[in-house]
This record gives sequence, structure tokens and C-alpha cells, in this order.
Amino acid sequence: MTDAPVTSLRSDGIARITIDDGKANALSHDVLGAVEGFLDQAEGDDAVGAVSLVGREGKFTAGFDLSVMTAGPDQARELLGRGAELALRLAMFPKPVVMGVTGHALAMGGILLSAGDYRVGAEGPYKIGLPEVRIGMPVPGFAVELCRSRLSPRHFEKAIMLAHSFAPDEALDAGFFDEVVPLEQVPGRADEVAAELAANLHRGPFRLTREISRGALVERLRASLADDLASFDVAD
Repeated sequence: MTDAPVTSLRSDGIARITIDDGKANALSHDVLGAVEGFLDQAEGDDAVGAVSLVGREGKFTAGFDLSVMTAGPDQARELLGRGAELALRLAMFPKPVVMGVTGHALAMGGILLSAGDYRVGAEGPYKIGLPEVRIGMPVPGFAVELCRSRLSPRHFEKAIMLAHSFAPDEALDAGFFDEVVPLEQVPGRADEVAAELAANLHRGPFRLTREISRGALVERLRASLADDLASFDVAD
């Protein structure tokens, strides 16, 4: 890793954003802010036609920074709201978003997968899923609906209500992934897919189709986000 937990590199018409804090790739305010900033750059750069979002070896992200989530309800809601806004932004990003899932993607990490356009997962002993109910938290409404829009109906209840952790092959069948490759191939394959999409998709039609296919859902989730966050609390 570098000193910065989030870095970005632009080449071949894509921007690769890499999260690597050398540990669990926890989503803190600093990490979320850095990702948001690199998305701003990618969105405003006409030379960039797609984005790949990649984790570190063994970890995509294990979810929110627990030191913040356990500091108090207000701090937890603030960080959850920022993560929700990032997921909704990715879902409506005007350029294709490919995710290189290099390892564990749990809680908010699993939720983010439902906001990507194409998800390349790594083979290996990794867990993918939303463990909230098992660790004493409800799954927020925005997360339920984003996952509902992408997961197989056969696996939805298992993922959301039963907090099942999926192995990579299971995650592929469930709809968290679009393909699974050896770990060392994940970053390159994510970039390859992103470059192909950047080269072959027409940007105007892509943005319009994005709005048609996801706009109503995301607008509804944004409108209800304040109430969603207000109801978020640790379960008994």
C-alpha cells in the first residue's frame, strides 16, 4: 500500500480507484471522502469512460469503521448516511463502474456490490454478504432495496434476513458477482472490463438508460434516506 488509503490511476480511458489501508479496508470518513473525490475527478474528465473500484489482496472492504459505528448513535448514523450516499451515487454514476472484489466484502462492502455495473470476484476463502442481523443491527432500507434490485430472488431472504455469508461461487449464483477469477487476475480483469465498456458504450445513451433503469429507485431511496437513518439502531 501507499501512505494514502485510497489512490487513483488513469490510463486507457479508465480511472482505477484502489482502496488499500493495509488492514481491513474499513470505510471511514477519510476513505469515503477520498473515494468521493476521485469519483468527482473521473466524472469531470472526458478522457475517462469508465471506473474500476478495486480493493487490496484479501479485502475489498469489511464495512464501516467500527470505532465510529460504536462511538454512539449519532456518529453511526452520520457514517451510515455517507456510505448510503456513496452507494446511491455509484448506482447512478454517469459512467460504467466495475468492481474488482479482491477478498472479503461484508456489510457496507456487500451493499456496494449492488451499486456496481459489473463485479469481478476473486477465488478463495472469502466471505461476501450482509452480516448485520447476526451482529445486532438491522439492514437499512436503502441497502435492502439496492440488494433486492440485483440479487437473485432465490437468495435474497437468505442474504438479508438470515445474514448468510456467501463463498465466491455462491456469491456468483446469488448475484453479488458477475464472474469469478483467480485473485491475482482480479485488478487486471476489472480494468479490462472497464476499458471495454469505455470503448464501446455510447455515453449519452448510457446515461439516459441509467436514468430509465435506476432513476426512480434511487430517487425514492434518497427521499426516504432521512427516515431510514432515523430508524437505524442496534437491535435487541
